[in-house]
Amino acid sequence: MDLKTTYMGLELKNPLLVSASPLSRDADRVRKMEDAGVAGVVMYSLFEEQVRHEEAALEHFLDVGGDSFGEALSYFPDPGDYRSGPDEYLELLGAVTKAVDIPVFGSLNAVSDSGWTGYAKSMQEAGAAGIELNIFYIPTDLHLAGREVENRYLDILTAVKSEVTVPVAMKCSPYFSSMANMARMFDVAGADALVMFNRFYQPDFDLENLEVLTNLELSTPSEIRLPLLWIAVLYQRVNASLSATTGVHSAKEFLKYIMAGADTVQVASAVLRHGVPFLEALLEDVVAWMNEHGYESITQMKGSMSQHSVADPSAFERANYIKTLSQYQSPYAV
Repeated sequence: MDLKTTYMGLELKNPLLVSASPLSRDADRVRKMEDAGVAGVVMYSLFEEQVRHEEAALEHFLDVGGDSFGEALSYFPDPGDYRSGPDEYLELLGAVTKAVDIPVFGSLNAVSDSGWTGYAKSMQEAGAAGIELNIFYIPTDLHLAGREVENRYLDILTAVKSEVTVPVAMKCSPYFSSMANMARMFDVAGADALVMFNRFYQPDFDLENLEVLTNLELSTPSEIRLPLLWIAVLYQRVNASLSATTGVHSAKEFLKYIMAGADTVQVASAVLRHGVPFLEALLEDVVAWMNEHGYESITQMKGSMSQHSVADPSAFERANYIKTLSQYQSPYAV
C-alpha cells in the first residue's frame, strides 16, 4: 500500500501528523509516536506572550475592554504561569529534531506582527522542517472592521514568511465572513499550507462559585463537518497544501478528510485519550479499509469526494442544505 503524500513540498511516508499539543513536550514520547508510524509532529505552541509579554503593543490587545470590565484581565494567564519560555522551547525543539527522523514543525501562536517574529527563524535554526502559524485572536472591539481583522492575519503571515526559508502553514479560523476569499488571500500571501481549523477555546461559567471556567474539552468525531466542507471546497482551487485537524478518532474520519482533499490529517485528542498505540491502530485500520475497497494509494483516493471531483458540485452548497432540511424526519413527529 502506497501511503505517501506531499505536504508543503515535503514528501511524507503517510498523511498522519500529530498536531500541536502537550504530546510533544517530551522527546521520548515523540520518538514513540514516530515508532507508531506518524509521518510528522507539530510541536506545542510557543506563545507571543511568552516572548514579549511586557511590551505595550501586546498589552493594548489584551486590555481592550478592561476599563469597562474589571474582571476581563483575569481571563489571561500571568506570564509566570507558562510552563517554559522561548529558550526552553527552542532547546526542546532542537532535542526532538535530533531524536527522530520524521519532520518536526515548530508552532507559533500569535496576536500581532511585531517584535517577536524572529523566533520563527530561531525555530528553523533549531531544526524545524516548517512553521505552523496559529493566530488566536478574538476581535471583541465593536469598532474593528472585518477587513482590519483580515489584514492583521495577513500581516502576521507576511512577517513570519520574511524570517524563514522553511515552509509556513497558516492554521486558520473558520469565522471569516468569506472563508473562500480569505483562503485565497492566504494562498497569495505565500502560505505553504492551510490547516483547518483552529479550535477557539471558549469559556464556561461555574454557576455555584460564579467563576469563569477555562477547562479544555477534547474534540469529538462530529467536529469534522466544518473542516471537511472547506477542504472539499478548496481542493485544487488553491496552491497551498491542505491539512485537516479536529475530530479524528478513527480511520473513518481520517479517510473522509483524505477523500475531501487533505494532504495531511492531524490528530491529538484521540492520542490524549487512548495513548500512543492509537496511532499505529489508526494506520492499520486505514490500510485495511483501502485494501477492502480496492485502493492502492493515498494519491488515488485524495480529493475523490471533493467539490472538484463529484458529479454534482452543488452538493456542497445550497442544494444540499435544502435537501438536508426537507428530508429530515423526527422520530417524535406525529
